[in-house]
Amino acid sequence: MKRAFVWLIPHPFVTLLLAIVWTFLQNEVSAGMVVFGIILGIIISRGTSIWWPNTPKSFRLDKMITYSVMVIWDILVANIQVAWVVLTVPNAKLKPAWIVVPLELRQPEAITVLAGTITLTPGTVSADLSDEGHSLLVHVLHTDDPDAVRDDIVNRYQSRLKEIFI
Repeated sequence: MKRAFVWLIPHPFVTLLLAIVWTFLQNEVSAGMVVFGIILGIIISRGTSIWWPNTPKSFRLDKMITYSVMVIWDILVANIQVAWVVLTVPNAKLKPAWIVVPLELRQPEAITVLAGTITLTPGTVSADLSDEGHSLLVHVLHTDDPDAVRDDIVNRYQSRLKEIFI
């Protein structure tokens, strides 16, 4: 029974998310739209399942919600910090830096979330992932201490992602 369910709906969370997004995009909640959203979710998750061979074994949704709230807060704070740097620091005095962040994460989904978090936060950009997947190259707009930025990324984001993607 479980095998048939996994074959029909290989990614239940994605199916549910697609159904919800479809329903919201229609601007009306009706039984027909919900059923059609579920059908679309099943078709899309089934059709893309060949590109998801090694999905995470376990995922902590509760910790992901708190992580998302923290990232949204960090984005808001970073917007103010970058605006301050742009308005007050002359270009000649900017101190950009390339930082290599060592990765303890091994799951591609977790590394992608980390890289996306870094890129979404103003003032930082994930530029490259090492061939072995053991480090991430990050560019910082302005910093006096690149090691502190690296440690902040490791302690603030990577440690939480290790708890989310078990």
